[in-house]
Amino acid sequence: MSGAVAVVVEAPGAHRLVPHEPGEPGAGEALVRVHAVGICGSDREVYQGNRPEGYVRYPLTPGHEWSGTVERTGAGVPASLVGRKVVGEGFRNCQVCDRCHVGETTLCTAGYEETGFTRPGAMAPTLTLPARLLHVLPDDADLTAAALLEPAACIAAAALKAGARPGERVAVVGTGTLGMFAVQFLRAASPAELLVVGTRGDREALSRRFGASDFRTKDRPLPDGFDLVIETAGSADAARTAAALLRRGGRLVLTGIPAPGADGLDPTDLVVRQLEVRTVFGAPPDAWAHTVRVFAAGLLDPRPLVTHELPLDGFPEAIELVGSGDPKVGKVLLRP
Repeated sequence: MSGAVAVVVEAPGAHRLVPHEPGEPGAGEALVRVHAVGICGSDREVYQGNRPEGYVRYPLTPGHEWSGTVERTGAGVPASLVGRKVVGEGFRNCQVCDRCHVGETTLCTAGYEETGFTRPGAMAPTLTLPARLLHVLPDDADLTAAALLEPAACIAAAALKAGARPGERVAVVGTGTLGMFAVQFLRAASPAELLVVGTRGDREALSRRFGASDFRTKDRPLPDGFDLVIETAGSADAARTAAALLRRGGRLVLTGIPAPGADGLDPTDLVVRQLEVRTVFGAPPDAWAHTVRVFAAGLLDPRPLVTHELPLDGFPEAIELVGSGDPKVGKVLLRP
């Protein structure tokens, strides 16, 4: 198919490429020229049809991890945004409910709406969205690396909730994209020790590159006594593995979403050891702002996580790569 096209998932297992014409941004909106869009496990869920009911709306152009450049702005949006490199929040919050007013936009009581799941996403040459959701990057920012700032922002939310302090013993459970971002955010807080626990020994070198001081596969004996653990794996036993690493009174932040029937945390253990447990789903504005600042400061390096870049018509191949289990597959990007 010649000309500009977008990916549309018509229904589970069925997609096609459709002609794409940029629309005029409405009042309060911006039109962004997409540079790159990441594929993650939730995009695979959209394609396969196993995303929870209410969290996807077909037919759909996916794509919630993206970077780009503002091409046009609508009424009421500063024209100075045109030409700026940007990333953008995915949650389309109402701005007027109680949770939105305190900044907890991922808990918006108006219901779930998110770019790439219930609203058109970035697997297209352009994306139109409310300009208030944009975060401006430095002019010299690497837009390919910046396409990974959405998952990074979710981990920034975890890091902010965790409140890591210099000199603490900290750990990360999980060695995927989220885990590697957690290592970088925790490393920036100057820990005394930074342990990474995963299932794949081949992730040790990258973990240490990003700042880990120790690495263990979870089938080996694991230490304990940690002040703080961020869990990113989402596997059935990840939460219990993470909790077992903590000292009495330690802090645990869960970000992974396991399948139904996972091993739950033991409430007796939580109470007796007085563990503090927080959870994260998505990223509110403060986490996005924190991510962009850390990225601009050179403390966050997403680029080594990217292993594949494909054109938009490579969508089926990208979905297969993400689900292949191949240790050589890291982050897969599509380039409109």
